Amino acid sequence: MPSAFDHVVIGGGVVGAATARSLATRGARVLLVEQHGRGHDRGSSHGASRIFRLGYPDAEYVAMCLRARAAWDDLEQASGRTLLDLTGAVDHGRPEQVGAIAAALAAAGVDHERLTPEQAAERWPGLAFEGDVLAHPDAGRIRSADALEALLDLAAADGADLRFDTRVTGIEDHGDRVTLTLDGPSGATSVTAPSVVAAVGSWAPALVSEVLAGRGASLPALRVTQEQPAHFPSHLPDEAWPSFVHHPLDGGDVYGLLTPGEGVKVGFHGTGPVVDPDARDFLPVTEELARLQAYVTRFVPGVDATRPEPISCLYDNSPDDDFVLDRRGPITVATGFSGHGFKFAPLLGEMLADLATGGTAHPRFALPD
Repeated sequence: MPSAFDHVVIGGGVVGAATARSLATRGARVLLVEQHGRGHDRGSSHGASRIFRLGYPDAEYVAMCLRARAAWDDLEQASGRTLLDLTGAVDHGRPEQVGAIAAALAAAGVDHERLTPEQAAERWPGLAFEGDVLAHPDAGRIRSADALEALLDLAAADGADLRFDTRVTGIEDHGDRVTLTLDGPSGATSVTAPSVVAAVGSWAPALVSEVLAGRGASLPALRVTQEQPAHFPSHLPDEAWPSFVHHPLDGGDVYGLLTPGEGVKVGFHGTGPVVDPDARDFLPVTEELARLQAYVTRFVPGVDATRPEPISCLYDNSPDDDFVLDRRGPITVATGFSGHGFKFAPLLGEMLADLATGGTAHPRFALPD
């Protein structure tokens, strides 16, 4: 019997939504299943804002950022929604890191500017700067919750079947097709399709490791952590805030951006405890929150450091922080996006749709041999 669907996308976060939308736009019959509710806060896609920036020291990622920028423009046009607010972005700190970013932007022809800490503080009085400073204007923040809804709405409009609160409890690889056992609101069911895209982030090891092993492949050693940025009330008007990344002289990156109506979000990058994504407590670590407040007191004077509103974020990172985008037989896997993946979402959807329809993985993002 022919399959009712050409592709099943597992995961209703931003990458899964973008993939479902890209496949449906191509005329494919698509089923998207998500174990939690629509727009849930259990994964890595929730919240109202994410940084969009071009500031990588790596030419390949800068090129992808430029492609993603065009994809965001296309998504805004298709959805009729404003999804990017171009506030500009600023990097500061370790001279070697800032210099490498500047060189990569220059090589790509991206407009950017070098500043002294004093010049930067005059322009952005809500921040304090150290080391070298680099600004680029084609950056800012993504309206992330709106972006996720836009992708889901467009996927549905093109015929995708979206099913939330539906968990995949079994995967059976038949060689040229896959049968998924699903547990949803109406009970247990199964669906068989010639292509499954597992865009499940932190759940990838538990969900697809066994089926990949059956095909002689394995995931890299993903590190799943619970991060705890916080929103801080701003003393300044919204337009005073760029997106920012600090590369402190003593190591360890820090990021921040305004979330309109909630405050300025500031967080340490990738320092949280390792967790099971199904057994998180969502509670801030007291010592880490105090450390974040001390940082904000020193480097973000434009907010009230005494009034943090902690946020719980789930990270999934590969050992080298590169994405994992690859296919083995009918199974396409996507993970390793945390800390810098959201900005690429509409592009990642296209890349995964290409893989699911017979394309070849980029060597950098392929599963390890």
